[in-house]
Amino acid sequence: MNLPAPFIAPAEQIEKGWIDYNGHLNMAYYNVLFDRCADHAFETIGLTPDYVKERGLSFYVAEIHVCYLRELHLGHSTAATFHLLDFDEKRMHAYSELRHADGWVAATCEALYLHIDAAGPKVAPMPEPMLEKVRAMYEAHRVLDRPERVGRSIKIAKT
Repeated sequence: MNLPAPFIAPAEQIEKGWIDYNGHLNMAYYNVLFDRCADHAFETIGLTPDYVKERGLSFYVAEIHVCYLRELHLGHSTAATFHLLDFDEKRMHAYSELRHADGWVAATCEALYLHIDAAGPKVAPMPEPMLEKVRAMYEAHRVLDRPERVGRSIKIAKT
């Protein structure tokens, strides 16, 4: 399996309805773009609407941390990346960047995904064929440098 490192989602244009009263991309739509990127990356490991429908299994986001670095505006073109940092049979830890078409980073996102059996719902192991693809993605991505923003916490630094 030939996997890009990191995975790069198809480009997306910022839409008029996504612009807030400040004249830039509303914070919620950064998450939409990160989520769409994850959906594309998940397709490469076999998480498709058919997988969810036929098996009753999916991935849910357990935790997410977004850093907003630069404003995006109407008409800007962006592409998001997906970098698998770690995984086990039930979880994936990933880092993403949302990049403007000119190459600068507009936002970063760190997320923990849980593989879920919707019948519970409860956390459940991935089936071996999917886990094998996750292993392959991890092997392709583990050669990448660990992003500087991974593991950040929210706090006010005291002087």
